[in-house]
Amino acid sequence: MRIVSLFRGALLGALLVPAMALATEGHDLVFQGDASFQGPHGGQAIAVALVEAESGEVLARQDGSVAGEGEMAFAFEFPGALMADTAYEVHYWIDSNFGGGSEGDCDAMDQDHQWRVALDMAEDGLTHSEDHAPGRMGDVCGTFMEE
Repeated sequence: MRIVSLFRGALLGALLVPAMALATEGHDLVFQGDASFQGPHGGQAIAVALVEAESGEVLARQDGSVAGEGEMAFAFEFPGALMADTAYEVHYWIDSNFGGGSEGDCDAMDQDHQWRVALDMAEDGLTHSEDHAPGRMGDVCGTFMEE
């Protein structure tokens, strides 16, 4: 197995999993990070995955970079991805390489910051905003491994 590599300069929202994997009649998800990410991570690559919580199935992956200024550090859109009465998680990591690690690879949490975020079940579209919280990190590198 090989960990999915991030591409330098990737466009925000470049879809890595075919759009067909997303629900066709679901609700939209916007997953965003506030400006608190900018100080520690501005300009660094980020990868995000939408995961069906019960099965662990990865529905979509996107990558981009953390903005160095502005109200939001990043925002990813998953149109039609959320079905009612289904629990989802968003897994994401930032290619920080604090104290080591490899550029473009998801390394240990002390090198690349990683989070696992449970989403509330949505009856309508959902915009979820995160703040930078290293104390809430959780290992997600397995989500970004190729099969």
